[in-house]
Amino acid sequence: MLLVDGFNLLWAGTFGFPAPIFSRDKTRELTGLFAFFALLRAAIRDDLDVAQPEVLVVFDGEHGTAERVAADQEYKANREATPEALKPLQFLAPVKDGLDTHGIRWTEVENAEADDVIATLASQASATRPVVIMSRDMDFYQLLDNRVRILNRSRMSSQRIITADEVVTRFGVTPTQWPAFRALTGDKSDNIPGVRGVGPKVAATLLRDGMQLRDLPGSGRLTGAKGTAITTAWADVLRWEAMITVRRGLNVPVALRGEASPQLPKPADVVEKLGLW
Repeated sequence: MLLVDGFNLLWAGTFGFPAPIFSRDKTRELTGLFAFFALLRAAIRDDLDVAQPEVLVVFDGEHGTAERVAADQEYKANREATPEALKPLQFLAPVKDGLDTHGIRWTEVENAEADDVIATLASQASATRPVVIMSRDMDFYQLLDNRVRILNRSRMSSQRIITADEVVTRFGVTPTQWPAFRALTGDKSDNIPGVRGVGPKVAATLLRDGMQLRDLPGSGRLTGAKGTAITTAWADVLRWEAMITVRRGLNVPVALRGEASPQLPKPADVVEKLGLW
């Protein structure tokens, strides 16, 4: 099962593709559309250990951040809303049309972020088969286990597949501790500041031996200036952990079929089929 973080891929394609792509008359930029299908096709072809996976693309709902913003108005408030920053959105409708045209299913839940929809679907699918989540978003690290892996195509080809073992080796915490780790250290992409002065090494030391965040105050580990900083910010830390933790019990309007999705043609053929060249 390949679950694709749709907006993450669309932004990566729009801003990270090697060269801009234009219509034949040079009046329309098509980079985001072309790159989305180029990167998805390459991932299926080169980075998976099955020839024909079931593919499902998940997009953020229009009001997906509302619940987390209600908990903290600073959530994702650092993201630019300029025309240039939002340029990928112009490609959203044709991307969905292209997916429909070639039999690749997609879904979105109006009041949910893609993270939560993917977490729900990954939990369902992993009961019967391996799951790969295609995204650069590190929030998905909390879902890693022996049946769920992450594909990050911004990394070297030999390092694109991320496993639970890598999280333990690289960060010193388990995937289930990831929300606590990020609550302590911060997450710039979501505008979660973390505790001042607490970096990855300190956080990993505090969480060693499987320590849960809620048990830290009674553990005797919150000592010195950093311990005081965490204690002072404790209410914020608990709120940040809750915000980072993905929801896994959503009502998602698609059913997993357990059947291979159709193969994607070359991205130029997708654009041609849409009549956008």
